[in-house]
Amino acid sequence: MNIEQTIQRLIHECLKRGLLDEADEIYARNRVLNLLHLEDFRPETSAPDAACRPEKDLPGDPDLIIPFLLEEIVRYACRKGIIEDFFDAKEIFAAKIMDAFVGRPSEINRKFYQKYEESPEKATRYFYELSKNSNYIQMSRIKKNIRYRVPTEFGTLDITINLSKPEKDPKQIAKERTAPSVGYPKCVLCVENEGYAGRVGFPARSNHRMIRIPIENEIWYLQYSPYVYYNEHCILLSREHRNMKISRETFKRLLAFVERFPHYFLGSNADLPIVGGSILSHDHYQGGRHVFPMETAGADFSFTVKHFPRVECAVIKWPMSVIRLRADRKEDLVELSDYILKRWKEYSDPEADVLAFTGDVPHNTITPIARIRDGRYEMDLVLRNNRTSDEHPLGIFHPHADVHHIKKENIGLIEVMGLAVLPGRLAGELKEVEKYLLGEPNEIKEYHLPWAEELKRKYGTAVSAADAEKIVKLEVGNKFIRFLSDSGVFKRDEKGKRAFRRFIDHLNE
Repeated sequence: MNIEQTIQRLIHECLKRGLLDEADEIYARNRVLNLLHLEDFRPETSAPDAACRPEKDLPGDPDLIIPFLLEEIVRYACRKGIIEDFFDAKEIFAAKIMDAFVGRPSEINRKFYQKYEESPEKATRYFYELSKNSNYIQMSRIKKNIRYRVPTEFGTLDITINLSKPEKDPKQIAKERTAPSVGYPKCVLCVENEGYAGRVGFPARSNHRMIRIPIENEIWYLQYSPYVYYNEHCILLSREHRNMKISRETFKRLLAFVERFPHYFLGSNADLPIVGGSILSHDHYQGGRHVFPMETAGADFSFTVKHFPRVECAVIKWPMSVIRLRADRKEDLVELSDYILKRWKEYSDPEADVLAFTGDVPHNTITPIARIRDGRYEMDLVLRNNRTSDEHPLGIFHPHADVHHIKKENIGLIEVMGLAVLPGRLAGELKEVEKYLLGEPNEIKEYHLPWAEELKRKYGTAVSAADAEKIVKLEVGNKFIRFLSDSGVFKRDEKGKRAFRRFIDHLNE
């Protein structure tokens, strides 16, 4: 296809997916032509019937067609000198192209709430598809991620090796070094990102839209993650740029949201360093339409808390320390969640290495997750502590040094629930571990050697290539269990179980 045919094919795809209205076709085309410095458009070489014929060079996956066409247009812009050939310049240009096809925020919000009148599912499905089709959700990169599932004693866990984040080229790195410091938007979650063109070192958001949602007397903003890790991975963010804080208001907001969107869960990263997420400077939550392994975990034991007779309480069978609350009334869950949070924040148990404070520095907090299941409100409260020690300088309740060869980053909300997001380096490194197990020439990293030797002792050397791949996947899953177990404040041995019981008793004092 020439550039005119590519443009027309992109228009056709946007029309077909409902991203563009027929009445806006000529307007959108002219905006794209202007961006490409094209003053002429020849209908005979880009007629709709020609554009609509299947092209043998188009991807077979429908989610990849728009990204493919967009990439062709960006390459043309680079060849013609319209933009420079480095990552951020191409991202900014691609977002501007797609912005020609996306309605204004007011229009998107109006359509969302029209569909919400039919059902919450129709509303979110509309917005999710729009976010994919506008290329805000980066489907072509997300599809590169390696995903598989591993059976464990805690159920089948999800493993993702994250290959969606593109590597920076030397020109991009050089541009970032000389880019001026700018304080607008303040962070990548600020509402000012909606429609922001982007700049060197800050993502392009011309094609970005958000849904305004009233939650507890505030307007919150719903968007999807550009690099979704699971189905309909959404973010709910505060209009105000303020620090994350787990509080009574958090529980009220989480439950208010799932009441409005009962097919979604919503949770929050913890609000302290080490145990918190990557962005603690902007109040936000994450949710979506996905059943995580933790949700299906059964109860270790049930208990009651005095003065809260209407709430069912249980400690669930999970590597981390999780209290599950269930009730018919969300107000009852808010009250008990807030009570547990307050009791936990001041709780110390030196025998379990749990100290609430070092001086005035707090260590205890909670990772909460809300959902509606079987018509009842449900809240999972994951107990967290961010103390460090000489033995564990990155965190006593953090993945320990012997698993850092797989992952050493924080264990946030998504991983707490049973989906491991592992660094992209492992895609190649684990193949070298497989070669090592097979006795083949390899370039195994030194930091994997102790683990690889352990696997050889466990499984022997007479393994096939298929066996080696299965072994490595299974053992990565076992490492993930270790990440979670290390992060659990009350271990699952007898000592840890007694410590957990002591905290439950503390709730009833």
